[in-house]
Amino acid sequence: MGFDAAVTLGVLLITTALLVREVLSPDLLMLAALAALLMTGVLDLESALYGFANPTLLAIASLYVMAAAIRETGALEWAGSLILGGAGTLRSVLLRLCVAVAAGSAFMNNTPIVAMGIPAVRAWASRHGVAASKLLMPLSFASILGGLCTLIGTSTNLVTDGLLRSHGLRELGFFELAWVGVPCTVAGIAYVVLVAPRVLREREDVRDVERRAQSRLVEFVVVARSPYIGRTVAEAGLQHLPGLDLVRLERGPREVGPVAGGQTLAEGDRLLYDREPSESIIERAPEGLREADALEKPLDPDAETHEAVIREGSALSGVRVLDAHFPERFAAAVTGVRRGGLRIQDPLGDIQLRPGDTLMLQTGPGFREAYGDAADFIVVTEAPRRREVEGRPKPFAPFVATGILAGAVALAALGILHIATASLVGAVLLVSIGLLSPREARGAVDWSVLIVIGTAFGLAQALETSGAARMIGDVIVHASAGFGPVGLLTGVVVATMVLTGLISNVAAAALMFPIALSMAEIQAVDPRPLMIGITVAASLSLWTPLGYQTNLMVYGPGNYRFTDFTRLGLPMQLLLALIAIAVIPMVWPF
Repeated sequence: MGFDAAVTLGVLLITTALLVREVLSPDLLMLAALAALLMTGVLDLESALYGFANPTLLAIASLYVMAAAIRETGALEWAGSLILGGAGTLRSVLLRLCVAVAAGSAFMNNTPIVAMGIPAVRAWASRHGVAASKLLMPLSFASILGGLCTLIGTSTNLVTDGLLRSHGLRELGFFELAWVGVPCTVAGIAYVVLVAPRVLREREDVRDVERRAQSRLVEFVVVARSPYIGRTVAEAGLQHLPGLDLVRLERGPREVGPVAGGQTLAEGDRLLYDREPSESIIERAPEGLREADALEKPLDPDAETHEAVIREGSALSGVRVLDAHFPERFAAAVTGVRRGGLRIQDPLGDIQLRPGDTLMLQTGPGFREAYGDAADFIVVTEAPRRREVEGRPKPFAPFVATGILAGAVALAALGILHIATASLVGAVLLVSIGLLSPREARGAVDWSVLIVIGTAFGLAQALETSGAARMIGDVIVHASAGFGPVGLLTGVVVATMVLTGLISNVAAAALMFPIALSMAEIQAVDPRPLMIGITVAASLSLWTPLGYQTNLMVYGPGNYRFTDFTRLGLPMQLLLALIAIAVIPMVWPF
């Protein structure tokens, strides 16, 4: 093994381990890996950065903007009410929901579809007495399946297309993936409709759980001339009282914050404690405090409550709630954190946030409109209002936005324009006619995803030029030597599915690409079936909530446990992998 190959493999192994442990956000870790390969001379500057000049990044960024316009104009909200408006059996609703979501996800980013679908599904479930947990995971799975069907269905497809072009290979056709994507989608939807009602457990709505948690709160007020005035919470010894844990401090109608002990107390401050039902509780308030009267608490008539899910790659990952400064940055107070279907009982300010955590927020008015596209979290409550112009609704905006998206798709599908050009023209047109402001357009782009993709191209280049990809390819080829080309395809699919469960799907596709290319060269076979296998397998991350952004989004609102995804998703993932392995050689012979 040469020096370059050893360094490349070492850097990638360390990076993967750090990604699994969530030490830093994926974009920072991938940039650090690229920098390490630059410093050691494995890559020169041009090779390291060539991925950032790939048209794939422009296409993905423009598609983010177009998806935001569809969402902001209310087109998704209208479609959701149409799909879920009628009553029916759970299986009939699942069928309508999955088919519609898969069809939409084939032509636009699935994140806004799921973000808009969560409140719509929960509202429908509440009205019809159905547990939302029966519908939210299928919502996510259907969005993943739809992404398998077209070139723009997911960023993974565009990454593979960009890599094919950069290696002088024939690019993906707009509907080429449909040959394997449609059978997988049909089988996946049938599986969900038939199996999900039996396998998914009825989980109580997280909002009801939180309301009960709030009812356990005990509230004390700092009285005039209290000995605690001017002292910090920690100095006063008020963080823990018999049977009570301090969860937050309120001052005025809006200033609410988690407590870590460093806040200085003032007259009128309200201390809210979580009551442990199994503990004996103090009979009266400590001297200097009095029990609050429910009628005296200042109420903000415009206050809102929201739930927000921490994004994968969020800068808030690993940060304590107190250090995130939600009141100052977002005019919002964190009143609870849920993880893996359970409310975290640690002192609120000390909780370290992770991707997939659901934050319970108390906010002022307009929070959803201001931070619905925040880079660090996804708001999953209250669908946005329709676009207004000069205070009056613009009724045709949803149809105009949808028409522009359809036009861009048609231009790309017919080969008239490259997808990057068509989507850029559409995005510019949407901003030009006022359906999206420049600020909203910039905010709609998930820059961390673009950084991951750009760096993944550079890391893939290092795997190829250092010889590491050929070494790994040799191992897989020898392991599958007795099974022929189908064995190669199976090895690639399995390796990609394992990798995409550890790191992001786009990074998994980019890193597996040079390995599969080397395997095809060693065996002297057409690499295209292997590339299709990588593309499909990179999106098949169904058995864990951590492998795909939309799974993270429904994890908290559905009040799911980790094992819920395994029970429903793992058999489905194996079924779809078998279908892909069977279909791919028939459509793309070796």
